[in-house]
Amino acid sequence: MTNATDGDLPLLIVDGANVVGSVPDGWWRDRRGAAERLRDRLVPFARSGAGELAGPVELVLVVEGAARGVPSVPGVRVEEAPGSGDDLIVHLAATAGLRPCLVVTADRELRRRVQEHGADVTGPRTVLT
Repeated sequence: MTNATDGDLPLLIVDGANVVGSVPDGWWRDRRGAAERLRDRLVPFARSGAGELAGPVELVLVVEGAARGVPSVPGVRVEEAPGSGDDLIVHLAATAGLRPCLVVTADRELRRRVQEHGADVTGPRTVLT
């Protein structure tokens, strides 16, 4: 493991609602449970990275709506959006500074918005395979 603090690591931001919604597995019946399962599935990516972003990374899962209340776990910080999850993701990407930032989402408009701030983007399959 590295001696770097999270603020020194590349930033991996996961659009929780979009990634959960990309798999029709009944997530709509228990949005918080689906977000918790995604959070747990993301833990290994904190060490390995995802896509073109090599690990270790600071991994942030953004949740909103009925998925709020999901606690963070070692390796995955869960951020609850007070309103739009997309707006929080854009804010996180915009404040990443000079470190590499990768956003996981399939949302076209969100992709455009974070790329304006220098973030790279990849689709949900990157963390679901």
